[in-house]
Amino acid sequence: MACLSIYFEYPTYDHRLKCVFMLESHAFFSKMVDELVEFSEYDPELADGIKWLDDQAQKKGITFYDMIFEVLYKHDVNSKAKEWLSTRN
Repeated sequence: MACLSIYFEYPTYDHRLKCVFMLESHAFFSKMVDELVEFSEYDPELADGIKWLDDQAQKKGITFYDMIFEVLYKHDVNSKAKEWLSTRN
């Protein structure tokens, strides 16, 4: 009977670590948003924006954090698309 030997140059991916990294990322994001909300106490324009985002989140039936993530994600995608377009010309 032949024996198959597999050699991995890099350590195999441990799927259990995915949850750890996701929790760390979520905690970092939540803390960042919380600090932004706290800072809005000193910035009326930021406070108005946060209130508007909270209203939009409630209308969509999502959490405030999900709304912030959605806005940041769309901004990132749009920025990268603009950058890509500018390099094409």
